[in-house]
Amino acid sequence: MKTPSLWIMAAAFFIAPVSVVHARSAYDGSWDLNFVTQTGTCDPAYNFTVNISDGVVTHPNLVKFKGYVAKSGSVRASVTVHDKFASGTGRLSGTSGRGRWNGSAAGTRCSGYWTAQRN
Repeated sequence: MKTPSLWIMAAAFFIAPVSVVHARSAYDGSWDLNFVTQTGTCDPAYNFTVNISDGVVTHPNLVKFKGYVAKSGSVRASVTVHDKFASGTGRLSGTSGRGRWNGSAAGTRCSGYWTAQRN
């Protein structure tokens, strides 16, 4: 069963603690994310925007979300929404980025890649 909320989770996972940055980061600002499913029955793609402030990644509609960008540009994220979970890693560089994600929802697993573009 396809579930858009898994994509919201996947989007959020885009970043989880690599190292917490407490000062203004070179990656602060608004970023457009594109998630593509390569395996599993999740939706084929999902797009949304996140904000990075002091190296912390946020999305206004995600409560259980942890996302961070290290000074090196390494990113990790994880998100949980009800019985759904997703996490991912990658790297930002200048005005773009890319990485991998994995998730599960009600026993179904999905995975793929993500890309990012600074707004």
